[in-house]
Amino acid sequence: MNRLPASFFERPAPEVAESLVGHTLFRRGPSGTVAGRLVEVEAYCGTDDPNSHAFRRTPRSSIMYGPPGILYVYFTYGMHHCSNIVCESDGTAGACLLRAVEPLEGLGLMAARRGLDDPHLLAKGPGRLCQAFGLSRADNGTDLATGDVWVGTKRHLDGPVLRSYRIGVDAATDQPWRFYEPGPWTSGLKNPRVPGTGGPGMQLAIG
Repeated sequence: MNRLPASFFERPAPEVAESLVGHTLFRRGPSGTVAGRLVEVEAYCGTDDPNSHAFRRTPRSSIMYGPPGILYVYFTYGMHHCSNIVCESDGTAGACLLRAVEPLEGLGLMAARRGLDDPHLLAKGPGRLCQAFGLSRADNGTDLATGDVWVGTKRHLDGPVLRSYRIGVDAATDQPWRFYEPGPWTSGLKNPRVPGTGGPGMQLAIG
C-alpha cells in the first residue's frame, strides 16, 4: 500500500489528527506485519500547549520540532510506550498521539505480544497500541516515508469523526483536540464533553 508523504503531516497538529482517523497504520518487523485502522488520535502542539512535551524544549522533545512525518516514541510512567507522528512545518513543534486502532492484520502476533486474544483490547489505548505493534524507543525517529512503520494513503470511515477534550490532561483542558470514530475500538469516554456544548462529542465535516 502507498504511504502518506511527509507533506501530509506538514500542517497544524489538530488538522493532521482529524485527517489521520480512518487511515491504516502499518508496522513491519522480523515476526511479521501488523496493521490497524486508526480510530482515535490526539493533537499536541508546541510552546503554547502545556500538555505537550514541546512546551519546554528538551533533548527528548526536540524531535517534535521537525521534520514532519517522523515517529516519536516515548516511555511513560515506567510502564508504557506511546507513539506519535511529528507534524507541523520543520522548526515548529507538534505531534499526533496515536491512541487506538481497529486491528486488521497480524491479529495473532498482536495477541501474542499482548498476552490476550480479545480483539477489542489489542490496541485500545496508546500503551496497548504500542505493545500490539511492537513499538518501543528503538523506533523513535523512524521516517514514515521509508521505514518499517508507515500510514497508508487509503482512508476508510465507518462513522462520523467526533472531537472532544484530550484524555488525562491537567492543563489546557478547553482544547477539543481528541479526534475519534465512536465504536468498540476507541478508548476513553464513550460520550466525552466538548467546550461550549454541554453535550457529547460534536460531529466534524469530513472532506
